[in-house]
Amino acid sequence: MLCTPLGIVLWAHTDNEREYNRRLDTVGVPATAEVTELTDWDDGEQAGVTVGLRISGPRCPTFEATWKRSKHPALRVGLRIPAVVDPADRLFRIDF
Repeated sequence: MLCTPLGIVLWAHTDNEREYNRRLDTVGVPATAEVTELTDWDDGEQAGVTVGLRISGPRCPTFEATWKRSKHPALRVGLRIPAVVDPADRLFRIDF
């Protein structure tokens, strides 16, 4: 019984992520995400870092965003990472 709600949540998350990627593949523009901040987080079940980003590009106005992910030794403040952005609503994908 408990697995059904979890399965529905995972299915919905995967479906949303696929839709976001299709949209970015269609209308996304190249950009660069610069790491501005790294903050550790741990919710008791998972741990990682919240990465503060400044995202900009020639066809994308600069904006700030956060990205939660697992720790990685290459992540550091000042690192510049290729990204793809939908400038209409600031949806982005980091190519890391």
